[in-house]
Amino acid sequence: MSTRRSFLKTSATLAAALPFARLPLAAAEPTTGAVAPFVAKKGLLFDAADLPRIRANTQHPRFAKLWKEMTGADLAADTDFLEHQVRYNNHVADMLRVRQILERSSFVYAVNGAAAHLAVAKLSIRRLLDYPKWDYFLEGGKTVFGLQRASEAVIALACALDCLGEALAPAEVADIEQGIVEKGAPACFTTLYGMKYPDRVKGWGFDPEDDYPQAFRVSLARWPLILNATNLKVIPTAALGIAAILLHGRHPQADAWLDLARSSAKAFSTMYGADGSYDEGVSYWGYTTLHMALFAETLWRRLGIDDRSLLNYPGTVRYALALTMPTKGDGFDPTHGPRNLAVPTLKVDPAFDVVNFSDALTASDVSAAAWVARTHRDPLSQHVAREVGDAKFHYGLIWFDDAAPTALPPAAMLDTRLSNDIVVSRSGWGVEDTVVALRSGGPANHEHADRNSVIFKAHGERLFHDPFRAGYSYTTTRWKLRLTTAHTALLINGQGHQYHDGHEGTNASWAWARVQSFRTGPGWMTVTSDATEAYALVLPEAQRVDRTLVFLKPDVLLLLDRVTLATAQPVQLRFQVFNDDERGSCTAATNGFTITRPFANVRGTVHSAGVVTCATGRHDLPEIEGVHHFVEAVSAAAASHELLTIATAAPTGGAHGTLAVTREAAGWRVTGTHAGQKVNVTLRTADALPAIAIA
Repeated sequence: MSTRRSFLKTSATLAAALPFARLPLAAAEPTTGAVAPFVAKKGLLFDAADLPRIRANTQHPRFAKLWKEMTGADLAADTDFLEHQVRYNNHVADMLRVRQILERSSFVYAVNGAAAHLAVAKLSIRRLLDYPKWDYFLEGGKTVFGLQRASEAVIALACALDCLGEALAPAEVADIEQGIVEKGAPACFTTLYGMKYPDRVKGWGFDPEDDYPQAFRVSLARWPLILNATNLKVIPTAALGIAAILLHGRHPQADAWLDLARSSAKAFSTMYGADGSYDEGVSYWGYTTLHMALFAETLWRRLGIDDRSLLNYPGTVRYALALTMPTKGDGFDPTHGPRNLAVPTLKVDPAFDVVNFSDALTASDVSAAAWVARTHRDPLSQHVAREVGDAKFHYGLIWFDDAAPTALPPAAMLDTRLSNDIVVSRSGWGVEDTVVALRSGGPANHEHADRNSVIFKAHGERLFHDPFRAGYSYTTTRWKLRLTTAHTALLINGQGHQYHDGHEGTNASWAWARVQSFRTGPGWMTVTSDATEAYALVLPEAQRVDRTLVFLKPDVLLLLDRVTLATAQPVQLRFQVFNDDERGSCTAATNGFTITRPFANVRGTVHSAGVVTCATGRHDLPEIEGVHHFVEAVSAAAASHELLTIATAAPTGGAHGTLAVTREAAGWRVTGTHAGQKVNVTLRTADALPAIAIA
């Protein structure tokens, strides 16, 4: 592989002399394990022969809304922005918008030949090329390295060459390719080279000329190491690979680009579990997996190199499916509030709600599922592509084939323990169905301090909540929503488990929880997770901290928390209320509580051999950040705590049953009925692992 220095020098020297004519590309032999025979094609992602299917997709119910938004865009406003408002030292917002305009309008033109979109696409190309730097990060204070903006610009421009075709003059094509060679590929190469050889990095930092707020500028000293296992490695990987494919045989560094890109993709593929699980959360899964697929597809179509099974793609779609959790209501729209670059502002649609452990938001994009369905002939991925999650990008329009076979999720997926130790159990896949999720497992980028936290959704409502829109910077007040105190989790003397201070960003902590037991049966699921290690990192007196869930489908959830300490201290259990839409409330008295949402409520009682009291509280965030309620159950100071929470869910207007809790020598027994469901559970807690009998 060429050194970075020789790459940059050669690229700069040869950019002007690059033979930009589109030359025929010789197809390499496909590697073993090819899913389908290789057929050489010119388009990076689609050809003229695909347009009838793509046009039909624009009218499909799945994509009709997206297509309406794309074709109905305010082109006059876009033109005014592109001509008069673009700031060339603003990459976070302005360069992002320029790129999004280009992607949209070039694709619309390819599909329907709209002259107005062609004009806007050409103008956005010029604006991208006018940017003197394509990202706002520098190595050694001089060399641009690209994470998102440079990477996304390369991909958008490469695809625009395909979409606009003969509508681009030779000089325009030359300008685009020269921009990729001079400003795009070098920035992506520098990033990936630094991640592969972090000891050779001269130092990463923010560009002082960019207007990214000083308050949100974290230390990048360890980013070559930190980002090597995050989504921000995949985006430059895809971009550098696509640049290499675009200029294959026409630029002397294209082979080196491709080698590094494929090496990076292969290394990153191990970030997915064998079952396809992805640690950064399902929102980042969509973004990451989409770019893995983009690179793999263009590599196969243009060069016949088959990396389309680099990871378990059908499995990773099942991972996303397992984390779906549609709810009711109107959602909430934070985009109208004050803009804070360190806080996500996406509108939340309950129909696309998810198990949002980490920084995940609702409406995960599932464009990649359409590609998996076609490439791997996977009917369940086709079901996801048609029915699950949101279709936010035009790539779904390109890949979706309505004629592909589809299949519903199998019954075995109702209870899922993922390879990263997240557990999700459900009564079904609909809005009214119940979902219980437990966050066990290890550290990850974009994580929260949430080990052993629980989400409980029933009758269309989040009843035990995990916070949305936590701050990405420790300097914003919403950083507090990342902490254990903001989760349906356990505190020891008011303190949560280990977490970092945020000075390096949203990177991983050291905290681990591990599933010790996972069992399922007709209408029930039990799981035990041990988080002692996570708490002991900051509370050395913690000798045991574990949580056991007993889920009796559809509406009864038991939580057993066991804590052993070297000294007597109080323990708190928190149950978070979803109130982002200002429609959640809670009450508490003695050892009981109620959390109320418009369509459902949950009643709970907390039991212990000692004294337990329940009260309500709210997080100390400013009013502008909303009111974040919680219920807190406090177990009086002791060296040993054993807390059993009994929670029953009911739709609004529905009755709650009566469940009797009996303390026995070896543990607990819970009996009674709720909503016609008989309950008879024995929990034997004397052993290292609770023994649970369900009659």
